[in-house]
Order: sequence, then C-alpha cells, then structure tokens
Amino acid sequence: MASANNSGSTTAGSIAVREAGAGDELAGPGTGRMVSQPADARQVAVASYDVNDFPVPTGREEDWRFTPLDRLRGLHDGTFGEVGAPTVEVDAPAGVVVETVGRDDARLGKTGAPVDRVAAQAFSSFEKATVVTFPRELAPGEPAVVRTRGTGATGFGHLTITVEAFAEAVVVLDHGGKGAYADNVEFLVADGARLTVISVQDWDAGSVHLGHHVARLGRDATFTSVVATLGGTLVRLFPRVVFDAPGGDASLYGVYFADSGQHLEHRLFVDHDVPRCRSHVTYKGALQGSDARTVWIGDVLIRAAAEGTDTYELNRNLLLTEGARADSVPNLEIETGEIAGAGHASATGRFDDEQLFYLQARGIPADEARRLVVRGFFAEIIARIGIPELEQRLMTAIEAGLEAGAR
Repeated sequence: MASANNSGSTTAGSIAVREAGAGDELAGPGTGRMVSQPADARQVAVASYDVNDFPVPTGREEDWRFTPLDRLRGLHDGTFGEVGAPTVEVDAPAGVVVETVGRDDARLGKTGAPVDRVAAQAFSSFEKATVVTFPRELAPGEPAVVRTRGTGATGFGHLTITVEAFAEAVVVLDHGGKGAYADNVEFLVADGARLTVISVQDWDAGSVHLGHHVARLGRDATFTSVVATLGGTLVRLFPRVVFDAPGGDASLYGVYFADSGQHLEHRLFVDHDVPRCRSHVTYKGALQGSDARTVWIGDVLIRAAAEGTDTYELNRNLLLTEGARADSVPNLEIETGEIAGAGHASATGRFDDEQLFYLQARGIPADEARRLVVRGFFAEIIARIGIPELEQRLMTAIEAGLEAGAR
C-alpha cells in the first residue's frame, strides 16, 4: 500500500410526513420528534457554483432551520477568519492514481453544482483538489485512505473519487484535527463499478465541519456509504445520490454519537430520476448530555420517469440522558405509481431500562450493561464497514464517550 415505530404510507404526488402523534415513541417533551415539511422544500431548487447565487441563511429557511448559525464560524455568510489549507494525505493500493490538481482541472464538479451557500463557498475557495482514480476493472482488495487534518484555521477542500467501469473500490475518508472546514466530495461510479466509502468525522472539540457528498451512479453501478460522526462541536453533512442510468444501487448507512455541547446534523437526498434503481438508507444515533442535539433529514424523490424504483429509509435515535434532543424528518415524494416499493420509518426513544435490568439481574455491572446495550444498537451499522481495525476504533471511541458521560 502506498504512502420503526413511526412509519408513513405514500400516495403519488405527495410527501408522506406528519407530526408525531399518539402511539409514536418519543422521549418526552422537546427531546425527540418528527417534524412535517412542506412539499415544495426540495433541496435541489437552486444549484450554482457561484456563492452569490445563494442568499445568506437567516435560520428561517427549510434547509437551515435546525442549524445554529451562530456556531458556523462564518462559513455561511463569508465572515470566516484566517484561511489555511488543511493537510491531506492519501495512502492508496498499487494501480490507484492519486493526483493533486488546480481549480481549472476539467474533472472537478462533474457530479453537479452545489445546492447550498456553504458548498458554493467551498467550491469557490479551495486552492488545490485531490483526485483519486480507480482505473477500469481494477479491484485492489485493499482500501484507499484519505486523511484530512484541520490546522486550526478555516479550511476549504475538494476531493473527487472516480471508479471507472467494472472496477471495485473501498475508500476511507478520515477527518480530524481542529478548526472550521467546508468541503465538497464527489463520487463518480461508472457502469458496472462498485464503490464503498467509509467517512469518519472525529474532529477535536471546538471544530466545525460542513461537508457535501455527491455520488453519481452509472448503469448497474453499486454505491455503499457508511458515515460515522463522533467528534466536533458542530458537524453538518449533506450526502446526495443521483442516478444516471437504470440498475443503480445505493445503500447509505450512518452512526452518530452526540455528547453534551455537540450538534450533529445529517441531511440526505436521494434523487430517483431513471427507472429500476434501488436505494436503502439506515442511520442510527445516540445522544447524552442536556444540550446534545442531532438532526436527521432523509429526503427521497421518485420522479415520474423513475418507474420500478425500490426505496426505503430508516432513522433510529437512542436518548441516554434527560434533555438530549433528536429531530428526525423522513420525507418521501412519489410522482409515479409504477414503483416496486417505497417506505420510511423513524423512532426516537429513551434508553431501555428493561434491557439494563435484565443484564444487571444476571450479574453484569450497570456501566458494562449500558455499554453492551449501546454496542448492540450500533453493531448492525458498524459491522458493514468491513475493516476490523476501523470498526474497533469506532466502538472504542463510542464506549469512551459513554464512560465520560457517566462520570
């Protein structure tokens, strides 16, 4: 190697969302909720490479109403401080091409224009981009690792991952360090290619990260994303998937653990615009601390031309302490009745005292029982990473957070 308890039914032309009501599993007033969203709130309304085409967010917009703007370090309105490039290092298997290119490289921006002001700011502000290419039919069997480290200043980045036809690739995006960082990451998955991406956000305390991931899938392409968000004072990720031809298959998984003072926000958008494609989304989060906050938005749009679509999205949140708050907004809009399947579910609830009692009754100490329950909650997602040392690193970090919160 080189250096569901709440679910919604759908009808054509509608978004199946509703306010949480009787029978929904919530964790008390103001701690967990499903929130309705207007049908015209598509996140693809404006797309531009020019930051001036986007108004400065005020917090009243649908896309920004959950985000504490005063904690964004000026990334949203241009008032950010000193700019310093983050360090980016890539370890890639033999045969993989790694390049550092300038802004004028024609391969940048091929997944489409940014759809919010911060993404446009990042596209307008980076100096050097990293391009990683897996040539046609290459299957190295080892992951490529891209390490991005903040240096304390405000940083902007751009990364393009290209997997050519019938190639197979695994890429780990490892984020850490300190500062404020905004970036765009492009995944171009060609016909018959397979790409698995593991994105880890493990920033130092006080750091801010606003990231935008866009995957564009060719015919019969397969894309799997596993997102793990643990560190940073504020992290806001916006993964998107676009299908270019029939047969595309996208699976988006995520885990997040919010401690006191953290705001972790994930906003997903899957755009089904061609026939016979599949998407599946599963995100799980745990929160502890009176001011821990998470936001999960799952938007799936099935356009009129996308007959034969099969899609499902699920979000579950586990509240470990009083006062933590999780907002969950699953949205599903369908413009054709000729689909294979579509659904969504969301549930937010307290730590299961019965499970804890069951384990303690069998001689397991309370702290260890608590860790076992949380480990089991996340195990389904983390096991999909397929890299044992990374899986163990994430579980260790989660358990360390649990231990610190119990003190």
